[in-house]
Amino acid sequence: MVVIRRGGAADAAAVRRLMAVAVRWLAERGRSAQWGSEVTPEREEQVTTFVRDHEAWVAEVDGAVAGVLTLTPESPDYVPGATEPELYVRLLLTDREHKGRGIGAALLERAVERAREEGVGVVRVDCFAGLDDRLVDFYRGCGFVEQGRFERRGWRGCVLARRVEP
Repeated sequence: MVVIRRGGAADAAAVRRLMAVAVRWLAERGRSAQWGSEVTPEREEQVTTFVRDHEAWVAEVDGAVAGVLTLTPESPDYVPGATEPELYVRLLLTDREHKGRGIGAALLERAVERAREEGVGVVRVDCFAGLDDRLVDFYRGCGFVEQGRFERRGWRGCVLARRVEP
């Protein structure tokens, strides 16, 4: 059973572990263009900051951290700003050990619930869109619609949005 709870700074070590597992898994499959082939100290600090300073939600399976989602009220500077109030998914990570259990989708549903609670009409996210559209397709399957593509220092991304019904 997946339990979603509010996260915070105390979860940083577990989230850094999720990032390390994800980077290793991607690199082993020739997909290091997404996050590199190893976790850098800068990436570790970024993940720690996201969990500590943003609204964080943690998915647990049998008491162990199996996923995390962080939200902010605005998009990062490398994507076009929203034309209305939004919640922006800054980080979504799930443990490969629990693949196929719907943890990422459940965390995204929590983001939509939070937007509804806050009276916000849209949840947006950006993701890696290089190599193929696997990650873009995941977000599409969760009800997100592509808004546009961008490139940042050779990294190809896609911005997607999901409308939130009141």
